[in-house]
Amino acid sequence: MERSRYSIALLLVWFTLSQSMANTKSDIYNAFITSSMGDWKAIIDSLQSTGVKDDSSKLELLNYQYGYIGWCIGENQKDQASQYLDLAEKNLNTFTNKQLYAAKLSSYRSAFYGFHIGLNILLAPWYGSKSIACAKKAVSLDSQDYFGYVQLGNVYFHAPSLMGGDKSEAIQSYIKARLKLERDRNEILLDWNYLSLLVTIAQCYESTGDLGKAKNSYEEILTIEPHFNWVKIELYPNLIKKLKH
Repeated sequence: MERSRYSIALLLVWFTLSQSMANTKSDIYNAFITSSMGDWKAIIDSLQSTGVKDDSSKLELLNYQYGYIGWCIGENQKDQASQYLDLAEKNLNTFTNKQLYAAKLSSYRSAFYGFHIGLNILLAPWYGSKSIACAKKAVSLDSQDYFGYVQLGNVYFHAPSLMGGDKSEAIQSYIKARLKLERDRNEILLDWNYLSLLVTIAQCYESTGDLGKAKNSYEEILTIEPHFNWVKIELYPNLIKKLKH
């Protein structure tokens, strides 16, 4: 009888945690499409302060911190980015089962090295090689995980050609990531990572002058999520202006 009660209690705890993380995923998605980064920050601050214990929850927090840091760097909020990068790197080192999550952790290390470069370009010679090595390691550890291909694409996209940068290679890596991510349609539902990847692909086309594919990509994104403010209000209208001129 006691064992049954214990099992039911464990199931209730698991269900509560699962529901909580599902709600958090939805909240992050809504913050992303409405450009409500204050809400995004509040969510990760709350998760950080409660001290998530299990590796799966840590991985989710790490993903949200990764997204927020990238946004801060893009907005030139370097002090904020540096603060959250420090937190994320500490979280990265607290995983209890590093072998199980080795590919994902290597992907995040690649991303974080890239963030250090974004914060200080003078660090590129030191962190650039580390970033690409970690991205390649992630793909070799798990060739089915989309996230390693995203980081590989980021390295190819942002690195200068003399250091291995190649935008055509970047596009190929991003497309591989997309195909792997889309294998599970339930997984991409309300997932900010999926929309972010689609935007990255569109921006990559735009930066290489393939404006037709960029236009098609933005239109596809707005079909998937019509309320995505960043694309709807900024990226797509700006591209249309380019095409008119």
